[in-house]
Parts: sequence; structure tokens; C-alpha cells
Amino acid sequence: MRLLIFGIPAALQQQRFSPIAHDGAAGTRVEWIRVAIVLLILVAAIAANLVANVWFPSALEQAPVIGLAVWIAILLTAPVRRPDWTVLRGAALSAVFLLALVAAASMMQVERLPATSWHTALGMGFISAVFNNIPLTALALKQGGYDWGFLAFAIGFGGSIIWFGSSAGVAIADMFPNAKSAATWLRHGWFITPAYVAGFVAMLMILGWHPG
Repeated sequence: MRLLIFGIPAALQQQRFSPIAHDGAAGTRVEWIRVAIVLLILVAAIAANLVANVWFPSALEQAPVIGLAVWIAILLTAPVRRPDWTVLRGAALSAVFLLALVAAASMMQVERLPATSWHTALGMGFISAVFNNIPLTALALKQGGYDWGFLAFAIGFGGSIIWFGSSAGVAIADMFPNAKSAATWLRHGWFITPAYVAGFVAMLMILGWHPG
């Protein structure tokens, strides 16, 4: 349902901004070595997550297992294709900022948070669009009592209404500073809000609220 609401206007916007080219530019080719490197990094992240959760769950509380696996994969493949290290400065500043948000969220008193319900989960989708979804997810995990499917949808999809709501949006805005305009995001991406509400309501009617 949500795809029907936002997919069509988003596709029309994209077509107006950058029309589909029937033929690729002359000389364009896929560099399969870089594709293989990206796949290796993804496999490393997935494998680290799987191994840690299944066999060493305590390790997840002691070290950033997935992040370490990704960095090991990047460093191992660096001699094959040199990464663009110039982006590290901006990425480091964003990472410090996000870590500060998570630290601030961890200091909040859980007992003073609103009671968990589908109403709260729906509202968290809007809040995470302006507060960033990482600290909100940390708070929700600490509080407990949510239907995790609804929470993931709310924070993941609803939290992406504007650029600041997701880590990916923050990273893109660091690369393209002109993207740091909430008004522009709302003006051109207004259809995300009704799509989020419609998707949430559809899930509620079909699946029901089952906190775990």
C-alpha cells in the first residue's frame, strides 16, 4: 500500500530530475573487482552478525563486532582498490555526533518514557525523523514491550521523512550539503508521510499489535 502511495510520485520526480537513458554512456563499464569488494564487505558484516548472535552474544555488548568486521574487510581489500580516504573527515564528524545522540539517549530515565503501545510506536516514526532513529531505537530496546515489527517499520520508514532522520541521510547530506534542508525534503517528499501512516494502519489491521 505504501509503495502505491509514494512509489509513483517518487518515480515521476526521479524521471524529471534524471530521465532514464536507454543506452549507457559510451565507454561505461562495470568494474567487477569493486563489485566483488562491496560483496565481500557485506558478507563480512552479515557473517559477523550471525556468528556473534548465535555463538557469542556477549561479544556484542563488549565490542562493535559488525563494525570491526567491516573495517577488517576494507583494510584487507585496500591494496586491491584504494578506498577514498578523503571522506573520512566528514564521516568521522557525523559518527561522533551520532554517538553523542546515543549517549544522551542512554542517560534518559526509561520509567519516564511514554507507555509502550501502537500509538507510541506510530509517534516514534515522526519523532525519529527529526531526532534520528539510532538513539530512539536504543531507548526502545532499553524500555522493551514493543511489537518489534511495527517499531522497525516506524523508525526505519517513518524516520526517513527528512534527511536527519537516518544515518544514511546524514551521510548523503555530508556529501551533498545542499541536501541539508528539511523544508526541501518535506516539499518534494510530502508523499512519504501519508505512505507511512497508510502502511502503519494496514499493518495494524492485518497483523494486529503483538508486543513481545
